[in-house]
Amino acid sequence: MKLFDFPFFPETASTTAGSVDALFFFALAVSALFSLLIAAFIFIFFVKYRRQHAGDVGHAIHGSLVLEIVWSVIPLAISLVLFGWGAKVFLEVSTPPKDAREYYVTGKQWMWKIQHPEGNREINELHVPIGVAIKMIMTSEDVIHSFYIPAFRIKQDVLPGRYTSVWFEATKLGTFHLFCAEYCGVEHSQMIGKVVVMAPEDYQIWLAGGVAKSPVAAGEELFSQYACNTCHLDSREGRGPWLGGIAGTPVALVGGGKAVRDDNYLRESIMLPNNKIVDGYQPLMPTFQGQISEEGVLQLISYIKSLDGAGAAERARTDSR
Repeated sequence: MKLFDFPFFPETASTTAGSVDALFFFALAVSALFSLLIAAFIFIFFVKYRRQHAGDVGHAIHGSLVLEIVWSVIPLAISLVLFGWGAKVFLEVSTPPKDAREYYVTGKQWMWKIQHPEGNREINELHVPIGVAIKMIMTSEDVIHSFYIPAFRIKQDVLPGRYTSVWFEATKLGTFHLFCAEYCGVEHSQMIGKVVVMAPEDYQIWLAGGVAKSPVAAGEELFSQYACNTCHLDSREGRGPWLGGIAGTPVALVGGGKAVRDDNYLRESIMLPNNKIVDGYQPLMPTFQGQISEEGVLQLISYIKSLDGAGAAERARTDSR
């Protein structure tokens, strides 16, 4: 094997991987430079100021204001550069494009369960088209996991009871490793998978082989199955608020507080509905904790997010008359 064939570093296969690598190598270079510089000065001073005779007595050394300023300002400047650069990269890798396609991921000992927007399901495999921004909305059914794709330079903890997300846009065709990077049990090392990046036309052919319902369609069935549509009506007569167009919007709560109706809020409203009561409504909704799986909750949220706000807008017009 040639030296340069040895995999010292994962290949770069996403739009943000280059930015992460540049920051990493800069920090590594700064650390190496100062480590070598400090080691060199230690050796030089060790030789220069060593005791040469048995009767030698050390002399008092007075401080230097210039030296104090130099070794304070230079590290401060480097730290500020690292902070600013790191903040920029963090925002880049944590803020998905608005048109990113949403995939749903559920971690479970010891597998990754993934559902595509079209409904196709996979276990420990993820097929994606090249050049398309993919947002992974993730949760866990049991313990903490961590979704890690080295070639894309993404790693995000997957937590029970809440949602986290990560995004990427693949830039190379091929198959890449998928790992769990958080110890999650005795078979943690077996919780591995692969990401298959395909040309758009090949991805469409792959999708055509699936027969599963989309998360929105499955969520609509659950919405009816659990009788959610008997309270959350697109009218003024429902015992609960209409859900059309609410995703991502603020809401006033009983007691004067406010909340943003993001994915975590919607999940909590399904599982523990009495934790946050919308102002103007009574705590009548039963809990569905233990009755709906995490995948089912994700499907319900997907359906709720697909509803438009026409009903809410109509009621707003009626109230203003």
